[in-house]
Amino acid sequence: MAGAFAGNGGDPRVSVDAAAMDTYAGFISPQQRLLHDPNVTFEEYRYYAEKTRAEEQALKETEVGRTGFLQILFPPKSSPKPVFNSQGALGEFDEKGTARRNSSVNANLADMSTRQVITMDEWTNASRAFRTATWAACFYLITTDILGPFGVGFSIGTLGWGPGIALFTVFGLMAGYSGYLLWRIFLGLDSYEFPMKNYGDLAFRLYGTVPRYVVNILQSIQLICGVGLIVISNGQAISQVSKFKLCYAICCLLWCIVGFGVGQVRTLAKYGWLANAAIWMNLMIMFISMGVIAHSPPNFAISTLGSAGGATLPADITPDPVTGIYPPVKHYSGLPNPNSLIGSINGLMQGVYAYGGAQLFIEFMAEMKRPHDFIKAMWGAQFFIYTCYMVYGCFVYYYQGQYSYQIAYQGVSPYGWQTAGNMIAVISGIIAAGLYGNIGIKVLYNNILMDLFKFPPLTTHKGKVLWAVIVPIYWTVAFIIAASIPDFFGLVSVVAAFCIIQFCYSFPPALALGYFIKKHAMRADEGFDPTTGRVTRHDSGVKRWVRGFTAGPLWMNIFNIIYLGGALTTFILGAYAAIDGISEAFAANPQLNAFSCNSPLNLNPS
Repeated sequence: MAGAFAGNGGDPRVSVDAAAMDTYAGFISPQQRLLHDPNVTFEEYRYYAEKTRAEEQALKETEVGRTGFLQILFPPKSSPKPVFNSQGALGEFDEKGTARRNSSVNANLADMSTRQVITMDEWTNASRAFRTATWAACFYLITTDILGPFGVGFSIGTLGWGPGIALFTVFGLMAGYSGYLLWRIFLGLDSYEFPMKNYGDLAFRLYGTVPRYVVNILQSIQLICGVGLIVISNGQAISQVSKFKLCYAICCLLWCIVGFGVGQVRTLAKYGWLANAAIWMNLMIMFISMGVIAHSPPNFAISTLGSAGGATLPADITPDPVTGIYPPVKHYSGLPNPNSLIGSINGLMQGVYAYGGAQLFIEFMAEMKRPHDFIKAMWGAQFFIYTCYMVYGCFVYYYQGQYSYQIAYQGVSPYGWQTAGNMIAVISGIIAAGLYGNIGIKVLYNNILMDLFKFPPLTTHKGKVLWAVIVPIYWTVAFIIAASIPDFFGLVSVVAAFCIIQFCYSFPPALALGYFIKKHAMRADEGFDPTTGRVTRHDSGVKRWVRGFTAGPLWMNIFNIIYLGGALTTFILGAYAAIDGISEAFAANPQLNAFSCNSPLNLNPS
């Protein structure tokens, strides 16, 4: 890390005095560098980022019209985008984001020999071709990624009214703050010359190669588990709809196969309509289940499988041994069972998972026409999501109390309404899984296949063919991983503890500290000279770090340290509870997994 702050590992273009400048050997243009070149300095990233932001602002001012209400409700997949160079208009992109009169878009830019012969304009135009998504489409992508209100009632049930509402409010605010930090860093380091593709690129540009590998591995684990979780969840829904007459393994495998087709959508701009539909489907499930919950008793029979009472105080859901009558609905203002710390923490992890969308924010911004507009899409989505969570979660807990099930629409007692909720949910779920798979494959493709094996970009014909081949493999692996674990509830907690907390709460303040320290350590006479490629830096080491820490927003730096400490503490508690819970599940019934025909929701297997 010291090397990262001092100058990215001895870049020969970095000079600390005039004599060193005289030894400069030559300027290396962006298109002639490695995809992840450790010799590119922070100052060079900053220079090109400021240039790109200025161009985006200039393009915005030349556009006619504004985004209307109907465009927000039904966002266009993309929009025509003019391209400029130093001489004026060079060309434009069609509505599919395809560059006209620009052969570099179809060139294999992962191959260094190809990049040696293309011009700077061709290089930057290829980067522009990738950016077509609007902020309205991004709003739906964020909401589709994060919105999952069906476990909020369960989480409040494991924590009680006070702690539940307070923690969901705090997590919502901090998730929004994390998104703000990622947005600030992205705008400061991304450019057409050095486009930022994923979360790992943030870690690489601030801290180096090893942190990039760690972030990419964790993100890949989270995304592939996210796909698997939805496949298993949809499988449970279909098994319940079929009244357990259809083999559970087939129910899950069916959605894996559906994913082969859904996953063929490559660009996030084209996901705008699908994401829009998924949100309306989730809202429909919410309204239907709220009406049913208010006029029917809870689904007592499955309360032992995943209700709030089952996780914290099993006596509250145990029927009378003589009469068979279940206890009445109860509510708690505080923790239902202070002695059941693991149960409450697992419920808390459901709350963490509910806001776990920051791991995709960089990918969303990377495909936006104007990343500066991301902030209004993000805060709008966070406010909408928080409102849905509070209204729906409190409603479910009020009517079902300790019987609040971890998937609320499966916790209603009328079979017909269970079926309605399940059938709508599987469709919205597969759209969300397609989004996770889309990003997950891009992380693997950009960081392994392109970086190490020189695979062609996804905008080329060969890249599109490879995408079509990789999608079924990715979904199959996701299904196998999720199907091997018998405890679905435990798997959610493990993913939340080890991955989601990091991307949503731990990594953003850690990355922000590095970014603000490096940015504010730069003096007025320091920086990158695009004419010579020289970087002027007058000092290094601890002195420079301290100046960067105190010269910038000091209160924000201090707050980020406190925030990081709290996030890591939550991670430790969540990891302990998750590992303990899933160990118990394996010990109780190691054979109950998605490779079996017996559904985990079936209380009377034959």
